[in-house]
Amino acid sequence: MKEQRNTRQQRLVLDSVLSHVDHPTADEVYADVQKEDDRVSKGTIYRNLNKLAENGEIRQIKSPGSDKTRFDWRTDPHYHLICKICGDVVDAPIPYMEDLDEKIAQLTGNIECKHKMFFECVCNNCQNK
Repeated sequence: MKEQRNTRQQRLVLDSVLSHVDHPTADEVYADVQKEDDRVSKGTIYRNLNKLAENGEIRQIKSPGSDKTRFDWRTDPHYHLICKICGDVVDAPIPYMEDLDEKIAQLTGNIECKHKMFFECVCNNCQNK
């Protein structure tokens, strides 16, 4: 019976992440899940977010200059925009440039190079305030 409960809780966590385009924090996921089941603890949220990230079902985003970890339903390589004022994170509307990985590997002799890129900006919401 407990396995079924954990699966249900994990589904609630995953559904919360899937419903966001703004890369929610664990606290935001917790608030979403509380609306569906107020018996789910913060510890359960953190455990399930970490498990989903380890399994490759979601991605953890650790943005520069922030102590908050965010979560993304997109697991493909892509870039992010980070608001310098409010800290919101959204996907950047440009394609991932795989050739940069190959170029840096060739130039340095390193292998398995992957890059992550964050663009700092002021989001539309903060501009309108």
